[in-house]
Amino acid sequence: MKCNVLVIEDNAQNLYLITFMLEKSGFKVFQAETGLEGLEKAKAVKPDLILLDIQLPEMDGYEVARRLKQIDGVKMIPIVAVTSHAMAGDREKVLQAGCDGYLEKPIDPDTFVPAISKFINHHPNGA
Repeated sequence: MKCNVLVIEDNAQNLYLITFMLEKSGFKVFQAETGLEGLEKAKAVKPDLILLDIQLPEMDGYEVARRLKQIDGVKMIPIVAVTSHAMAGDREKVLQAGCDGYLEKPIDPDTFVPAISKFINHHPNGA
C-alpha cells in the first residue's frame, strides 16, 4: 500500500529533495508551500504523515501543528517537524505544539526515509 505524505515546506530546494527521496522510496507526495495551504491540503488529502517546516510564511509551523491537531479527521495524523531549529529547547517546543517527531536539517539522505517511516508504522492507517 502506497503511503501519502504531505510536505509543508517553503524552501524550493528542500521541497524538491524531500519529494525526490520520498517518491524514490514509493511514497505519494503532496506539497504545500505555506501553513495555510498545508492546513487545506491536510483536510483534503488526509495523508498518512505530515512533514512540517517550522519557518513558514504567513503562519509558523508551531501554529500549523496546533491547528492540525484540532481538525477532526486530521488530528490523529502524525506530524514530524523537519527544521533547522536546533537550539536547546527547540525539540521540546516542537513537541509541545503537537508534533510527534523532530528531524534536524540539513537532511541526511541515508537516514531520512527510515527516520520518518517509523512514524507511519505507528499510525493506525499506516502501511
